[in-house]
Amino acid sequence: MSAAKGISPYFHEYFAEWIGVYKQGAVRPITYQKYLMTLQRLCELAPSLRICEIEKRSYQILLNNYAETHEKQTTMDFHHHLKSAILDAIDEGLLKSDPTRKVIIKGKTPTVKKPKYLSQHELQSLLKNLNLSNDPSWDWFILLLSKTGLRFSEALAVTPNDLDFSNQKISITKTWNYKSADGGFGDTKNLSSKRSITIDPQLNTQLLRLTSGLMYDAPIFVKGRVYNSTVNNRLKALCNKSGIPVISLHSLRHTHASLLIFAGVSIASIAKRLGHSSVTTTQETYLHIIQELENQDNDKIVQHLSTLI
Repeated sequence: MSAAKGISPYFHEYFAEWIGVYKQGAVRPITYQKYLMTLQRLCELAPSLRICEIEKRSYQILLNNYAETHEKQTTMDFHHHLKSAILDAIDEGLLKSDPTRKVIIKGKTPTVKKPKYLSQHELQSLLKNLNLSNDPSWDWFILLLSKTGLRFSEALAVTPNDLDFSNQKISITKTWNYKSADGGFGDTKNLSSKRSITIDPQLNTQLLRLTSGLMYDAPIFVKGRVYNSTVNNRLKALCNKSGIPVISLHSLRHTHASLLIFAGVSIASIAKRLGHSSVTTTQETYLHIIQELENQDNDKIVQHLSTLI
């Protein structure tokens, strides 16, 4: 990536070429779209900023302007995209020093977040209010997410062919590109996401009946364009009907993992079931629950030692 002799390229031009060279075809389509969104915001916020003009102060101002309309975590993601390109620009000799060093990440006040997970009692209340008819529906889809911890796109891609009723297992080998109007199967988030997970006998029997007569290699729940908001709205209605906190579809994944942790399932097994790339990801995501269990264990330890007189 080089500019015409003697002319420093605009930052947004360099970034556009950079994501084309290093990211297009190397990351999942959904991730690539995030880089394109970063490019769009960069064009809006700094249309005339050249690579040679990027220094600590101008870069901080760019981030501050972005942070005015975005929360801190989103600003951090924006920064990470830009920083990766800037470090390559330094390697290419377009910049002499790193203007991103010791930058301060700001952001607008976060909106009130939905609860991340339900208790076992709350989940049971939710499942009791599902309308499980004879045909695939979003209620069936919500049941599947609750009992497997699958990602939204993974569950959409499940076909009857992925169900091993003899061994009570579901194979996760693909995702469904629901963000595209054309849909279609796509690759999993990472290599670890390709996995086979065990399901309980009840769900196994239910899915056997539900998928009887369906096309073997067609998604069970996809009947045209799928919108995440449509399914979330159905989940919201069910939460209200059940008298429990309103959660998101992704929170069903957190709920599934949380209940397994409380049940004493090892972090390594949960990481494999969720398709995490490492146990560290699972530990960091559910640190608050692990710490809660450690506190309970400490109480048990103290009680036990107190009996040793």
